[in-house]
Amino acid sequence: MEEKKKSLLNSVRIRTVDRAMLFISCILYIALIAATIHASIQYEDLIASTRDCIDYQASAMQVSDGSDYLMEQVQLYAMTTEPRYVEDYFTEVKITRRRERAVEQLDGMIDEEAFSYLRTAMDLSNQLMDREMYSMKLITTACGYPLSDFPQEVQDVQLSGSDQALDKEAMLRLGRDMVLGPGYMEEKEAILDNINRFIGKTVELTDQRQQKSAYDLKSIMMRQQLFISLLFVLNIVIFALILHLVVRPLQVYIKCIKDEKKLEVQGSYELRHLALTYNDIYDLNVANRSLLRHQAEHDPLTGIMNRGAFDQLKQLLKAEKKPLALLIIDVDRFKQVNDGYGHETGDQVLKKVAKLLEEYFRAEDLPARIGGDEFAVIATDITPQMRAVLQEKLQLINDTLLHPTDGLPPVSLSVGIAFSESGFSDSLYKKADLALYEVKRNGRCGYRFYEEGPADDPSADT
Repeated sequence: MEEKKKSLLNSVRIRTVDRAMLFISCILYIALIAATIHASIQYEDLIASTRDCIDYQASAMQVSDGSDYLMEQVQLYAMTTEPRYVEDYFTEVKITRRRERAVEQLDGMIDEEAFSYLRTAMDLSNQLMDREMYSMKLITTACGYPLSDFPQEVQDVQLSGSDQALDKEAMLRLGRDMVLGPGYMEEKEAILDNINRFIGKTVELTDQRQQKSAYDLKSIMMRQQLFISLLFVLNIVIFALILHLVVRPLQVYIKCIKDEKKLEVQGSYELRHLALTYNDIYDLNVANRSLLRHQAEHDPLTGIMNRGAFDQLKQLLKAEKKPLALLIIDVDRFKQVNDGYGHETGDQVLKKVAKLLEEYFRAEDLPARIGGDEFAVIATDITPQMRAVLQEKLQLINDTLLHPTDGLPPVSLSVGIAFSESGFSDSLYKKADLALYEVKRNGRCGYRFYEEGPADDPSADT
């Protein structure tokens, strides 16, 4: 074989070709290594941009959490008049300082426009503190507490003449209204709006940075393929190993890309590095797609299935001829909770209901939030003879909601239940809804099983 090669090479100037190929190969190798390093830099920048975005959002949440904590303490003081909440309030202001630390950490490290939103949120939070401390002064005065027992900031608040002239009950009512009324919540919404704008701007900047890095990385990969192809052509005779180290790996890579799967790590160092970089990006894209799919199928507040996923599930269960039960659930008088305690407390109640549904029902049961305060559960492989199991679960859930230990207001559930012996049917939802209507008509806070016959059938449980 060596003699045959020599005879073939004798037809050309081997030294000239060898030197030319060596020179071009060195240039191509240097260019390939440079592109690989550049790809690594672009990849690191891609990861760094994601990490920075997470850090920025964490700082924004610190500002939000700090502001929310101050709101929580002043509202607790307004509702309970216990001075320890004032102490906790000023511990956050003077010692913990989550808001200030987060803003100081980002100062000079992020786009000025984005930072201005966070700074505005901080300024609005500080302005809101004046209202909160005025409320504290009103409540403290109305309760007759010695001002010397309270922080100097509260002592220094000057009440207006008209407020000083109020009787204790009116003064206490005014103090509470200042931190529990709609005006206060509007100012809180302004803070949250600026924090959301900050997060939105950082996501936008991160997306621009990632798109540029991804574009550069794609260009680098295309150049690498070109360099490798030229090396294959130039060194087809001298570098026989190129077939094993470059060409075959490239063929595998192309097939993997067409099959939409990760690249097999093989071949030369450069190609291995390329495959690892591609695979890391592939894993990141898979994770992002999984996150988007989860967000599309789950309610963002409670984390359980949303209405769209619930409707798709109903269609799937129509084809499965298995027994199941459908529970339609309403939170009783939820509007009163929102009106009396605020939407944030209402959101916490909805989260609590969703969590209890997940805890008390089986893993194979399927809870969903299908409306504002409306939930549903599809319990699979369950028959009417097992209704006692559902009764016990619902009683435990209602007992937990009616006797809260977490500071949330007591609530209850009204539940309508219907069974199917052969999968989901078009009439099943209507039956469960009719049973729910009977529960509401009879005073709420309970459950009812749909029974064929008159609505007042004594066999229907309530």
